[in-house]
Amino acid sequence: MTSAELQAAIDAVRADTAALHAQLVRYNLIVWTGGNVSGRVPGADLFVIKPSGVSYDDLAPENMILCDLNGNVVPGTPGSDRSPSSDTAAHAYVYRNMPGVGGVVHTHSTFAVAWAARGEEIPCVITAMADEFGGPIPIGPFAIIGDDSIGRGIVETLTGHRSRAVLMQNHGPFTIGVSAKDAVKAAVMVEDVARTVHFAREAGPLIPIPQEAIDRLYDRYQNVYGQSTDARRDAEETP
Repeated sequence: MTSAELQAAIDAVRADTAALHAQLVRYNLIVWTGGNVSGRVPGADLFVIKPSGVSYDDLAPENMILCDLNGNVVPGTPGSDRSPSSDTAAHAYVYRNMPGVGGVVHTHSTFAVAWAARGEEIPCVITAMADEFGGPIPIGPFAIIGDDSIGRGIVETLTGHRSRAVLMQNHGPFTIGVSAKDAVKAAVMVEDVARTVHFAREAGPLIPIPQEAIDRLYDRYQNVYGQSTDARRDAEETP
């Protein structure tokens, strides 16, 4: 990759991640500044993440922060005069240890956090959940923010798991995707199923979906639904 190509890739991820934060607001997944989107720079050991505590209305490509995969801010780049998100170490750990991940999202969405507060996985009892997550949404361990402890919990929980979401105990949801947009979609879907299953359980006993049906639903959604050019399908076909 030439320096011009690298810069173009960085600029594209800056623009993408800055704009995607508006989707967290649109779908009521955050309160104040309590959430973040990051995106890996394709072909480089770099990712882009939001600055800490900055209003979503004030986010722009030039104040997003470029970091290496150890979570260090790249000096002299736009936004490098600001502190990155307090979740930067967690995102960096995921990127270092899950090379297929192109985006990471964290929110404090209400119903997903409620399941996390109980330390309870969301059971797979609706077909949309089987489609998107291929089973239950698991609980990750309790971990304190500030270092890579949360990142370790995310990787340990999701490695070998179909789910692209984890509910970190007493904290909230983190989602991964082949791109930042894909991870945002997973964050939207997590809150949707967390709310639906919560209300269903309040009304009466849940009816589990048989594992064979979950497998069939997941396979269809991943390999038939949508278009052949969808980002996730392209990623699956890449050697």
